Amino acid sequence: MKTTDGVADVGEHVVSDRKGLGELYERSVPAAVRLAYLLTGDQAIAEDLAQDAFVRVAGKLVHLRRRDAFDDYLRRTVINLSKNHFRRRAIERAYLTRFRVVDRSASHDKGVVERQAMLAALQVLPHRQRSAIVLRFYEDLPEDAVAEILRCRPATVRSLVFRGVQTLRSEIGRTTDA
Repeated sequence: MKTTDGVADVGEHVVSDRKGLGELYERSVPAAVRLAYLLTGDQAIAEDLAQDAFVRVAGKLVHLRRRDAFDDYLRRTVINLSKNHFRRRAIERAYLTRFRVVDRSASHDKGVVERQAMLAALQVLPHRQRSAIVLRFYEDLPEDAVAEILRCRPATVRSLVFRGVQTLRSEIGRTTDA
C-alpha cells in the first residue's frame, strides 16, 4: 500500500501529502457526519465522532487490508465511536429520559414533526438495530455490506432490521397518538 516515495494509495485516491489527505477528508467526512448524526441525533456529537473516526482511520492508511475500503473502515469506526459514546453517556441518558420536558414551542409543521418523531424513535432502538437500519435504509447499503460492517451474518442484519422497523412503527404510532 505504501510506495517507496511515501505515497499511500486508497482506492482511486492517492494520499501523498496534506493536499491529498484534505481531499480524502472532503470526500469522506460529510457522509460520516450524516451517518453519525443518524446514530446519535446530535449534530455537534456527529461532527466530533466523524472527525475522530477520520483521524483514526487516516492514521492507519498504510495498514488497511483493502485499498478501496477506506469508506467501509470509516463507517465501522463511526459506528464503534457512537457505541462508545452511548456507553459513556448511559447514566446521562437515563436521567434525561426520566426528566424529559416536552417542548411545546416546537414547530407544528408536519414534516418537522415527522422528522423529530423518527429521530426520537431511532434513539429508542438498541445500538445494533439502529446501526443496521441506518446503514440499510439511509446509507442504502446491501445486506451483505451491512453485515460486513457490523461483523455479523446477513441473516442477523435482516433480523435486526425487521425488529428495529417493528419498534420504530410502534414508537412513531405512540408519538402520533399522543
